[in-house]
Amino acid sequence: MKLAKSLFLGTVAGLAAVAGAQAADLPVAKAAAVEYVRVCSTYGAGFFYIPGTETCLRVGGRVRAEYLYLEPTTRANNSIGFRARGRVALDARTATAYGLLRAYVRMEMDRNTGVYFDSTGRGTGTSPNLAQAYIQFGGLTAGRTTSFFTNGDVANENWGTLRFYDYPDVNLLAYTFSFGNGFSATLSLEEGAFATNLATNLAGVGAGQRAPDLVANLKYSGTWGSAQLSGALHQLRTNTLVGGDYVDSELGWAASGMVNVNLPMLAEGDALWFAATYADGALGYLGFDPDNSVGVATGTAVDAYVDLDGDLNTGRGWSLAGGLNHYWTPTIRQSLFGSYARVDYSTAAPVADFTEWRVGSNLIWSPVSGLDIGVEALYSNLNPRGIVGQNDDDAWEGRLRIQRDF
Repeated sequence: MKLAKSLFLGTVAGLAAVAGAQAADLPVAKAAAVEYVRVCSTYGAGFFYIPGTETCLRVGGRVRAEYLYLEPTTRANNSIGFRARGRVALDARTATAYGLLRAYVRMEMDRNTGVYFDSTGRGTGTSPNLAQAYIQFGGLTAGRTTSFFTNGDVANENWGTLRFYDYPDVNLLAYTFSFGNGFSATLSLEEGAFATNLATNLAGVGAGQRAPDLVANLKYSGTWGSAQLSGALHQLRTNTLVGGDYVDSELGWAASGMVNVNLPMLAEGDALWFAATYADGALGYLGFDPDNSVGVATGTAVDAYVDLDGDLNTGRGWSLAGGLNHYWTPTIRQSLFGSYARVDYSTAAPVADFTEWRVGSNLIWSPVSGLDIGVEALYSNLNPRGIVGQNDDDAWEGRLRIQRDF
């Protein structure tokens, strides 16, 4: 019996060994390697490596709900408005032997009603917007981004309009030279159509743009804050005929100084900023919109006009703006801000000289990171000069904003 049992076990063991040897000769399919998303900490929080590449990507966005009251001037004017804004932003960065290669895209879409959509009448408007889209490669910047005339470090948090070149996005081609120790300089070709409202001929037709604005700056950034000197040259052209010939083109210009000072001795995140700008024939750089708008007032700000002698005369102006940001607590902050602007023309000009000042404040609560709930009040006053019977024009506006950034 024991002999039979031994033979049986030996046979089973032999068969198992033979089967194992044969199985070892068969091809084995290897499992595909799992490629996990890796965190990229080189450029800050939120970046990750695009699988299979050395490019770091950050996906962000914003949702804003805003409600505006603007004091009406006539019964036909809207006084309230609703706005919903959605934003998606993609930031891709790659380190190269030539420096950082960056591609940035920010897309926005607004749904506006009331005073946001039209000053009179009813209706709604949806406005898709490619707010920014640019490539940076070393010192080169090409595409649509914030004008280099402004100091991007200025920590203003005003929601209403102030009279300084307040972060406009323009199409441009620029190169930044970095000198080290916080110093840099930028030379930029920018679309001049954004920063202008030229005088037209009697038919309301303006001349075409033939040259971009030339913008340059010199900037210093340090632990205490930053300071920037900026300049711009702006071509002035009109479609007006005098004696059978078109009026000669002129060159307008603007210069500005902007300073941002960190105030951690008051509270973490506190900052003070100031901007002073002078413009001759380039009033858009004072912060006036290209559509002749001077807030709620009916005044106009044009770069130039044709005088009685058939010459193109420029308007001149200057503006001062500033603000203080203060954190009362880590979750409650407040901004106090204001601006003063003056625009002058000759006595024969078809538009009037004026002064304008604005002052406002907001209070913002951030109960959790990325969420802001705030209110703002802004007062504006326009004083046209040289017009008999026309008094100061002033108005109040108030905003409620709820915003989530991610």
